[in-house]
Amino acid sequence: MKEFSLNQFSLEKKVALVTGGASGLGKYYSLALSAAHASVFVVSKTTMGWDELHVKVEESNGKIAFFQQDLTAQNAAKNIVKACLEEFGKIDILVNNAGLQLRNDLVDYKDEDWQAVLNINLNALYYLSHETAKVMLKQQSGKIINIGSMQSYRAGKRIFPYTSSKHAVLGLTKAYADALAPENIQVNGIAPGYVDTPMTKKLQEDPVRNKEIIDHNSRWSVGST
Repeated sequence: MKEFSLNQFSLEKKVALVTGGASGLGKYYSLALSAAHASVFVVSKTTMGWDELHVKVEESNGKIAFFQQDLTAQNAAKNIVKACLEEFGKIDILVNNAGLQLRNDLVDYKDEDWQAVLNINLNALYYLSHETAKVMLKQQSGKIINIGSMQSYRAGKRIFPYTSSKHAVLGLTKAYADALAPENIQVNGIAPGYVDTPMTKKLQEDPVRNKEIIDHNSRWSVGST
């Protein structure tokens, strides 16, 4: 059997900007991009996970830089793009990964929680995509990858803004893809399922809800084949 090689996926001399790129799935996106030889620019609200990720990337002779920024703050997108350009000179890939999920019963759901989730999952994604697209249009090349969810396609009975935002991410991805395709910029979405990350920790620890989700996903997968 021919040995698998990452060379066919080489991102040598490419720069990838990853939001929430030091924890959860974002950490693995950052590591994968680095393994393909991209220079990685990680943006996150806190410095948690930075040291560990920095060590792993440097061990494989990769290049990585970090920028602390609340994605929902005023001018966040402009600040991020400026910092990445100052660090690496360009942006070839944007991975809109950062996200928030807050759970509650229907009648108890708080207005401020609705706003908080929409602000990070949808608004921040839109503004950063918009600002990055300006750079990519000048380059006449680029990739924007939006991280949706299985909730982009199904309901979530206690995560109303999360489900709404991830449905919206799917629509925004299509709209951006249509607008930017003629400019040699590809926009795609990824919809991860129920993955073991800090975001799903409480669900995994709830034996009733954990089983409900696994059973539901099993039925959905079987029905989709």
